Amino acid sequence: MGRFLATLRDGAWLTRERVRLIALAVLAASVIGTGYLLATSDGLNDRLGRPLGTDFANVYAAGSYVLDGQAAAPFDPAKQFAREQAIFGPATQFYGWHYPPFFLGLAALLALMPYALSLALWQGTTLALYLWSVRGIAGSFAQDRLLFLFALAFPAVFINLGHGHNGFLTAAIFAAALLQLDKRPIVAGILFGLLAYKPQFAMLVPLVLAATGRWRTFAAAAVTVALLTLAVTFAFGPEVWRAFIASTKFTREVVLERGDTGWYKIQSVFSWVRMWGGGMSLAYAVQGAVSVTVAGALIWLWRGPVTFALKAAALLIGTVLATPYSLDYDLMLLAPAIAFLAADGFARGFAPWQKTLLAALWIVPLVARSIAEATLMPLAVPVMLTSFAAILHAASAGSVSMPLMRRHAE
Repeated sequence: MGRFLATLRDGAWLTRERVRLIALAVLAASVIGTGYLLATSDGLNDRLGRPLGTDFANVYAAGSYVLDGQAAAPFDPAKQFAREQAIFGPATQFYGWHYPPFFLGLAALLALMPYALSLALWQGTTLALYLWSVRGIAGSFAQDRLLFLFALAFPAVFINLGHGHNGFLTAAIFAAALLQLDKRPIVAGILFGLLAYKPQFAMLVPLVLAATGRWRTFAAAAVTVALLTLAVTFAFGPEVWRAFIASTKFTREVVLERGDTGWYKIQSVFSWVRMWGGGMSLAYAVQGAVSVTVAGALIWLWRGPVTFALKAAALLIGTVLATPYSLDYDLMLLAPAIAFLAADGFARGFAPWQKTLLAALWIVPLVARSIAEATLMPLAVPVMLTSFAAILHAASAGSVSMPLMRRHAE
């Protein structure tokens, strides 16, 4: 046992050849799975009668309502369900629309095309943006083909493809904003402002920006959100905001608190407590305690003399931990966190346990849902908590701050 723990501690087991083999195996399984899904579909629904890209059905249906001049309709679950059944057939299950009105314009553009083409364009474009953002984080290591393979084979990629979701876009925007933060603060602020389309993943950003005195970025983000709000109101009318606010009750009570989505699908502390039989008050209390602790830790970390890579990775992981509502496809945010930590490790050397934790972060989306469903053990949350704590430990041990690009150049 001692030898096994020592191997995990120094990460010697994670050789380049082993990494390549694991990544190729996961990628091959993903490609085969995707190919089978497409080959057995009718171009609209899969062999089980579900829309291809499942959750993308709600984006497409919402977009079709916008094109019909009914921008508020997607926020009404009954109307949204009726439109989904009209498009995909009466056996289609309900895919709720839980986004702010900011996403309606893009949904309308996607609904202009046939469904299969729209899904392919959506996933292909956002996947390319995600890969581009990881390349930017990697810096001088970007030419290493293993890095590209590792990013493409990341298990959350296949999950995101299967659900037709927006994890690629969220990861790309967040990573790009972090990369521009010190070089182009206004651009970073605009990018952070765009995260308003999925606000649960933007709530820690203003706190970090304010705590570190990045007021230009803070202002640019605020102005971006304000302009988006004005544009949406002008385009669709104030009714969309009333409809959105009313719809949050359904999202909170049915999807989150009642767990109709499935506790095993939601990768949060809140869901963990509920899955183990805890009541609503306890779940909110534990989630609140974790969120406040993560927020405080991030303020301490970002204000200290710590490498930017550690700060960025902590913000990405902390963002997922701080919200009660994140699913396994949202674990795409771990990809840029892994990239930041890996780049930092190659530049300065890996700390004890760091390689093993990186491997755990990389593989956990593959098993998070299935193991939680079978055993009630939500692996993603403890892996993220452990990784976040490890970053704080590395920071307290004295990681001297140095610009990311300079470290890569060295």
